[in-house]
Amino acid sequence: MNSLDWAVLIGYFGVMVAIGVWSHKRVDNVSDFFTAGGKMPWWLSGISHHMSGYSAVMFTGYAGIAYTYGVTSFVTWSFPIALGIAIGSKLFAPRINRLRSRLHVASPLEYLKNRYDLKTQQALAWSGMLLKIVDVGAKWAAIATLLSVFTGISLNQGILITGTITAVYCTIGGLWADALTELGQFVIQLLAGIAMFVAVIMELNDKGIGFLGAWDEPELQGHGEPLVGPYGTVFLLAFLFIKLFEYNGGMLNQAQRYMATSSAYQAERSARLSAILWLVWPLVLFFPMWMSPLLVESQKPDGSDSYGLMTEQLLPHGLLGLVIVGFFSHTMAMCSSDANAIAAVFTRDCAPVLWRRARAWSEGQGLRVARVTTVVFLGLSMAAATQVNSPTFGDIITVVIKWVAGLMGPMAIPMMLGLLRPFRRSGPTAALTSWAVGLFAFWLVNYPIHWNIDGGVPLQYQVSIPLAVSLVLYVVVGYLKPEDTPERLAIIERINTDGDDDAGAAAAIPAQQGGAPGVGVKD
Repeated sequence: MNSLDWAVLIGYFGVMVAIGVWSHKRVDNVSDFFTAGGKMPWWLSGISHHMSGYSAVMFTGYAGIAYTYGVTSFVTWSFPIALGIAIGSKLFAPRINRLRSRLHVASPLEYLKNRYDLKTQQALAWSGMLLKIVDVGAKWAAIATLLSVFTGISLNQGILITGTITAVYCTIGGLWADALTELGQFVIQLLAGIAMFVAVIMELNDKGIGFLGAWDEPELQGHGEPLVGPYGTVFLLAFLFIKLFEYNGGMLNQAQRYMATSSAYQAERSARLSAILWLVWPLVLFFPMWMSPLLVESQKPDGSDSYGLMTEQLLPHGLLGLVIVGFFSHTMAMCSSDANAIAAVFTRDCAPVLWRRARAWSEGQGLRVARVTTVVFLGLSMAAATQVNSPTFGDIITVVIKWVAGLMGPMAIPMMLGLLRPFRRSGPTAALTSWAVGLFAFWLVNYPIHWNIDGGVPLQYQVSIPLAVSLVLYVVVGYLKPEDTPERLAIIERINTDGDDDAGAAAAIPAQQGGAPGVGVKD
């Protein structure tokens, strides 16, 4: 990097902070901070939903998969995400929007207190927050890895720089700041991605390799196969199922984008836009990664530095800075949206249970706690980032695929399936059983069984078995011990129907002790 690249990077950070300051004026209460007051246009929500699913992991972990295996990086990652969101645009997006518009909640988990009970809500809230700390930690480690390639600074310094900048704009501006910065980051990603795509095409032409002829090169032998190595058919099906839950709200931050739109129909449009972007745009981003074995030689066994090395080699200064900004924009988009979602969960779901005084917070007090919680979460995730590549967590892609994908299912199934009428018989017993046994299955498959099998448990089973166990138990326990009380059925009906009967339906939903004020009743 030279002074021009640094100018681009510093200018980007300045714009992000300025957006946070501007967004601060639009945040008057907790609802504005967490759900943009339900005033976000569907197209902005869709772009934000799309961008909040990216991070620098794509340019490190998935770049390594592309370098080693080729197109399977798209087939087993962004394609299942696109398909999952497309399905969720009808199945989940409208219902999640009604959590805000009809139940008047500000956290995606807030409704669980009435849909199940307080114990279930707290179990899912605390376990989800802990998982997110590890997940976001992997994202900080990914961007710090790239930053170290370009600047030579240490991983911990890179984590501190990106985390601090993110904390400033997302803490003062809330979800509005997240969405607006993600819009700017999408534009940056568009320019940087096209620049890299063109640079790779030109370099291949200089080497006498055509756009299509590249696949015949010895270095790319087998790289055109859609399913190879550990990423086979079982992995694809498991990942599709996981992403159906994760990217439609199971990991919380995407749920907020649906909640932020004005109506259920607008949330559905938002999801469709995100699905289209996930299907088309990653093809442009992945192509340079697929070609990387022809252009660079990775210095790391997993190939995670291949994209960084390629950008340094191919791009002139200025454009190099723009691509580096693109790396930052991916990570900051995801991490800031995660921080906002976790702050919502803690402020609305956990704090009122821990402290009686929290149940009587004013709007101003709740907003201040939300901002403090955002900073604390980012600090904890940055601390977790320093432990990535340790014996406990493994490398970046291990954290993202094994830990996050494997643990997400047991936490997301009660939340997501609880929205749907066919699962109305499943109550708190089914939810807690599926959650607890699913987590136990994750530990069992990934550790004792993995250690005692020659070659270990294949990756597809490490991530799919916990989800399958949770799903089966949620359905079977609900059938054997139905807990579909009139109050719970009233909640489900309000989530599944549009109408103007809020006042009557609200009367059917009892207020429960220990929750945040205003949960389950109209404000």
